[in-house]
Amino acid sequence: MYKSIGFLLGSLLAVPLPTFAFHCPMDMKKIDVALTSNPNPYPEKLAEVHKLRAEGEAYHQAGRHNESVQVPDQAMKILRIQ
Repeated sequence: MYKSIGFLLGSLLAVPLPTFAFHCPMDMKKIDVALTSNPNPYPEKLAEVHKLRAEGEAYHQAGRHNESVQVPDQAMKILRIQ
């Protein structure tokens, strides 16, 4: 009985973890929102933000999720968003 309950709870906890493991699409959406709501927050860094965002999306589409999380994070730091 306890094994069944433990298995059930373990299964329920294991399912959502991969869903939240890579948050690169959410990060890219945050960058997009920040750029559209305040299109020119740091004019000298704007080109770099666009470059990093595009690079992060390319990594995501290529399945290189480790890089696709790190690169948009750099853009988010420039824009000072979390």
